[in-house]
Amino acid sequence: MYAAAGAHMAEASRKAPLPGSPLMTLCGLISHLRWVEYYWFHVIFLGEELAGPLTEATDDDPDPEMRTAVGIPLPRLLAEYEEQSARYRRLVSEHDLDSTAKRPLSDGRRVDLRWVILHLVEETSRHNGHLDVVRELVDGRTGA
Repeated sequence: MYAAAGAHMAEASRKAPLPGSPLMTLCGLISHLRWVEYYWFHVIFLGEELAGPLTEATDDDPDPEMRTAVGIPLPRLLAEYEEQSARYRRLVSEHDLDSTAKRPLSDGRRVDLRWVILHLVEETSRHNGHLDVVRELVDGRTGA
């Protein structure tokens, strides 16, 4: 029974049930959250060079981390996100919230760690709503 449920979820996690949003899959959203957090903590706050699928973004393909995620098993995406989240909790605990980001935003502003965290709370909240809607459309269950 669990193997069948697991196989169904693996297939369902790659479905894009919203016609106007072909990248809006469970896998795509998890990957997007992972790479958005990477961008804000590593690239903006720590000033590191951009790496991973975000380096492939173009005007025609602005979200390659969502497109390529359908080829990655959901358990792996979740494990990588969980591991990364643990690293970011440590990073935040090791820095003062008033610490200034090493890299400025595109408009030239230099934000602090507090701003980065608040921005990520907003981003994660928005996409958690998307995840809930997509999950409901995929599995048909409400209130779960």
